Amino acid sequence: MPPHDARARDVGCVAIGRNEGERLVRCLRSLAGRVAHVVYVDSASTDGSAARARELGADVVELDLSIPFTAARARNEGFARLREIAPELRYVQFVDGDCEVVEGWLETARARLEQDRSLAVVCGRRRERFKDASVWNRIIDVEWDTPVGEASACGGDAMMRASAFVEVGGFDGSLIAGEEPELCVRLRRAGHRIERLDAEMTLHDAAMTHVSQWWKRSVRAGHAFAEGAALHGASEQRHWVRETRRIFFWGAVVPGVAIGAAVPTLGASLALLAAYPVSASRIYRSTRARGRSRADAAAYAVSVPVGRFAELQGALKYHLGRVRGRRSGLIEYK
Repeated sequence: MPPHDARARDVGCVAIGRNEGERLVRCLRSLAGRVAHVVYVDSASTDGSAARARELGADVVELDLSIPFTAARARNEGFARLREIAPELRYVQFVDGDCEVVEGWLETARARLEQDRSLAVVCGRRRERFKDASVWNRIIDVEWDTPVGEASACGGDAMMRASAFVEVGGFDGSLIAGEEPELCVRLRRAGHRIERLDAEMTLHDAAMTHVSQWWKRSVRAGHAFAEGAALHGASEQRHWVRETRRIFFWGAVVPGVAIGAAVPTLGASLALLAAYPVSASRIYRSTRARGRSRADAAAYAVSVPVGRFAELQGALKYHLGRVRGRRSGLIEYK
């Protein structure tokens, strides 16, 4: 189906997913007639996703099972296919298969990239579709609410200038997480800019109902922080160095000192553990100041200090694998 707006003829889309079911259907329908071409990259779905995508008019790439899956690799292969179909495309919207693109976003994003040629990436507001379905969805919705304006990185949903993406070699296909910020490090190093627009972009369906899912997602984040710091921590951008140090400080140093010194100090050192509720209180106040509800702020404020322990697990997993010369497999939460 050709795009409704002639200006969308230079915009293509790469959607990725595995076993997303109706979420993928919503995603692809939100793109129909609004971009020149849609490529869906399927990572060994068993729910008929590839067939459904073809029925909805997407060009489908099914990843080779003999090569480890990563979202980065899927996006790269999708982009390569998009370039084969339409090498003249100037912009590409990347989107995860569990997201629906909000009406008006594609036009807004393209217009901003047209207006400012120094921009390589624009992203907008990603919201949880069922924010109130679980406390875990609520936490994620707060995480998505990042500041508007100049940004250091984007997430999995973003519109990119195709020439800039090609210039820096696309995503690092070996990364199991954190591939978008890593790409943005290289884009900014090449003189490009990233911007978060004050515009609705996508509705995300995390389908997160259990604490184990949230924990795994936090483990994955810790792995990404540690690997990102190892890759680009020595650069001028000091990519994720602060975040990684924070993980080890809150996840290991504070509890280690508090518990380790409990006997010699007759338990006085355990007072150090009060730093966690103090930190949560500060996060609560700052989250409320951003206009979030008490429930949102409370859930997020508790999740951050507790999540440091899960992130520590992920960071240690990365470093242990690095010492052993082994790359980690995917850390999936659904």
